[in-house]
Amino acid sequence: MTYPAGIAISTSVTPEQARILTDDALTFIAGLARQFEPVRQSLLERRVARQAELDAGQRPDFLSGTAAVRNGDWIIAPVPAELSDRRVEITGPAERKMLINGLNAGANVYMADLEDSMTPIWANVIDGQANLRDAVNRTIQHINPDGKVYRLHEKTAVLFMRPRGWHLDEKHVLVDGRPVSASLFDFGLYFFHNAQALLARGSAPYFYLPKMESHLEARLWNEVFIYAQRELNLPQGTIKATVLIETILAAFEMDEILYELREHSAGLNCGRWDYIFSCIKKFGRDPNFLLADRGLVSMTSPFMRAYSQLLIKTCHRRNAHAMGGMAAQIPIKSDPVANDIAMAKVRADKEREASDGHDGTWVAHPGLVPLAKEVFDRLMPTPNQLQNKRDDVHTTAAGLLNFAPQGPITEAGLRLNIEVALCYIGVWLSGTGCVPIHDLMEDAATAEISRCQVWQWIHSPRGVLDDGRKVTLGLVRALLPEVLAGINAGVNANRFIPGHYEQAAQVFDELIAKTPIVGFLTSYCYEVMA
Repeated sequence: MTYPAGIAISTSVTPEQARILTDDALTFIAGLARQFEPVRQSLLERRVARQAELDAGQRPDFLSGTAAVRNGDWIIAPVPAELSDRRVEITGPAERKMLINGLNAGANVYMADLEDSMTPIWANVIDGQANLRDAVNRTIQHINPDGKVYRLHEKTAVLFMRPRGWHLDEKHVLVDGRPVSASLFDFGLYFFHNAQALLARGSAPYFYLPKMESHLEARLWNEVFIYAQRELNLPQGTIKATVLIETILAAFEMDEILYELREHSAGLNCGRWDYIFSCIKKFGRDPNFLLADRGLVSMTSPFMRAYSQLLIKTCHRRNAHAMGGMAAQIPIKSDPVANDIAMAKVRADKEREASDGHDGTWVAHPGLVPLAKEVFDRLMPTPNQLQNKRDDVHTTAAGLLNFAPQGPITEAGLRLNIEVALCYIGVWLSGTGCVPIHDLMEDAATAEISRCQVWQWIHSPRGVLDDGRKVTLGLVRALLPEVLAGINAGVNANRFIPGHYEQAAQVFDELIAKTPIVGFLTSYCYEVMA
């Protein structure tokens, strides 16, 4: 196949994929890349410099140079009526059957994910775009091998799409000899193919934006939106985007992020799992930093509580929605007692969010939609809680950095981290981006917590088990074969899905041994993926 000047695709393209990768669409992508790639690269270099400052002992604080933004009385532009009530949102990959089920699940919003719950093999990336196009056009259907047909209900959730983060490339597509930004590629294809159709149906192109570390990265997204709307002759402000606050540095710039996107903003979201991962990654080389077993770090931990309450206060001051975090639990049909315990945890989590003032929440499984909806219907009778300004919240930099609990670290917690990381990397390498493990839906964020904790416990002098043993590379390598054998036995017993687990063990070993810490396991695995 031939492509517009300066564009090359390094893999085969099927006839169906060619309907997505049209010359006009690729020209639009190339325009985005040529306009914004230099800025993206400078912002990625800024991330490296910022990490060096943290490693040298500098601590984050609210920016002195943007105090006027934080102290100003501005608000974001109004959102469309269909976004006034977002009490329950469900997320999942843009896989055909899951997309249909998610849109039909009874939630207010379905976020189709091209990021943490999708492995970016070429077929997933392009077929996901085809699925989204068909969903927007309401022609999407899926037929099971048993003949069961899945179609959209007449009333469905509002569709959002999450592109990959600024740090990722789409290595199969080159513009002027360089891999295109995965963010620009995902956004560009979706916007080019669907913006007009969404508007014709009374909706609009809505996005979730991941992994940002500063308001300058939000400014880049805003400039991308302005450019894209101009190129397609759409009114400025047509696009609306919710930003996931899932890095510790972004937590200090929430006002500024909303300000940069104020004409295109649809609020902020507590990306809780990535946020914990970010804290470990950013401060993992600090000898004074430590977090306990993953299971003990929750939204009631001091630093997480400070972050979530600041997000609500910040959003509501600006008339922006403050969305709660993900409930990763999966209904346990085989064990009613265990299911009751799991659902009680979900209910308590959602009651905390609604009582704190969140305007909605996330769930990972359709079976949790009714539970979350019942909680928010009961505690939030209005479409949202923008009127709850949370003037009682006075979050400080010290509060955001109050990392606790710092113990215990147990062998069981270490083994669980190894198991989750191996299970996730194994299925990721085989082409699946989210996987049920021990009745939780794990995606890249939770696998990153597990991988980063093991790395930090190895490389920190304080990484000591509660029985006195130091967590070392040797200790982890001694446990790896046992954990791997347990996973393989679980596959044979249908407790785990098949995956490339031997390769995953090798990749995990490399990740925990490397210094400095590898920024993202998905970037690392993307390069080693066959």
